[in-house]
Amino acid sequence: MHALAMILAGGRGSRLSILSQKRAKPAVPFAGKYRIIDFVLSNCTNSGITTVGILTQYRPRSLNDHIRTGSPWDLDRLHGGVWLLQPYARSGEGMEVYSGTANAIQLNFDFIRHNKPDFVVVLGGDHIYKMNYDDMITFHQEKRADVTIATLKVSPDEASRFGIMETDKDSRIIGFEEKPPLPKSNLGSMGIYVFNTEVLSQVLRDDANDPRSSHDFGKDIIPKIMSTHKVYAYPFNGYWVDVGTVQAYWEAHMDLLADQPPLDLLDRNWIIHTRSEERPPVNIRTGAVVAHSLITDGCVIEGTVEYSVLSPGVKVGRGAVVRNSIVLTDCTIEAGAMVDRSIIDKECAIHPNAHVGYGVDYSPNVLNDLTSGITLVGKNAVVPSGVKVGRNCIVASDAHATDFPGTMVPSGTTVGYVPAG
Repeated sequence: MHALAMILAGGRGSRLSILSQKRAKPAVPFAGKYRIIDFVLSNCTNSGITTVGILTQYRPRSLNDHIRTGSPWDLDRLHGGVWLLQPYARSGEGMEVYSGTANAIQLNFDFIRHNKPDFVVVLGGDHIYKMNYDDMITFHQEKRADVTIATLKVSPDEASRFGIMETDKDSRIIGFEEKPPLPKSNLGSMGIYVFNTEVLSQVLRDDANDPRSSHDFGKDIIPKIMSTHKVYAYPFNGYWVDVGTVQAYWEAHMDLLADQPPLDLLDRNWIIHTRSEERPPVNIRTGAVVAHSLITDGCVIEGTVEYSVLSPGVKVGRGAVVRNSIVLTDCTIEAGAMVDRSIIDKECAIHPNAHVGYGVDYSPNVLNDLTSGITLVGKNAVVPSGVKVGRNCIVASDAHATDFPGTMVPSGTTVGYVPAG
């Protein structure tokens, strides 16, 4: 039996604020050396799925550069392999734009048909987890299902963010609500589906011809087919997180710093593959202090790093402190600077004695619903010497000294231009 994976990776991820301003959400760096999409791609490879279509739309260049031929995931194959599927102009028509998750698959169904799979596994490209899809396909076959949905139990306060299902004693789904305000159960959809190929073909054609549909799996397809097809819930009990908000992204990094993290990146039986740069070993110099942190190749540490994740090439100067933070590739935290409870995007410079994440004022930032004290510094930004940036602040990408109103940036405010949406 042959399975093919379709990864939905075209999302803008606007709730990640400036982290997704210049890249698609699945291309956002994660855990030092990885990108978010590495986890689902590695799951495919480790599950024996070697034909993968990746549907891109919003700012795909960074994602395309990262994936290329798919060699880090053993997907550079003559038969099968990885394919990047973007909207394109059809003869006599304008440029297609994916109008929903189901529409994205429908417009690329010729790719599925060409590969003749028995099953199509539909996946999101923006979740952090390890899962054997082959086990789910086996469950699907044993139940003689038309469609199987991966599910996990969610807490009551999170349930309204999920598609919520009710099942009978045989795990067949008998009720489904997309993001209900008053959930009837705690069984949430992970947005992972196994379809029999012919079933998927038919339901997508029916959906495409429905003028009332928004062409989304959760909102339209699943509720519609429950009464006409055998739809089952596959239980998943491992670690899974949607890093679609700044808070979730930060918390998922902090989870990795536990002595026994819920997601084990050291597991040699389930390797998370990525495209790595050739960088020199980490250089921890005399007087440096490093504790409870992930430090990636090419970093040079002269100061203090605690409860933080540093991507390749980060430099932490003498007397500088990085605490409870995520610092992305090739940033420089100069002598005497402080970074606390912050996320610093690529190629930023925090100049001497500057302080990012300053004070005890937790005034919220209305631009991106920042309320827990996390401050964001966008790609290529420079924070001048001696400047104090408060909590819940946003320093826009490419911000420089002239963008700062003075030596104090009050909590909850924004420096530089951040596009709406």
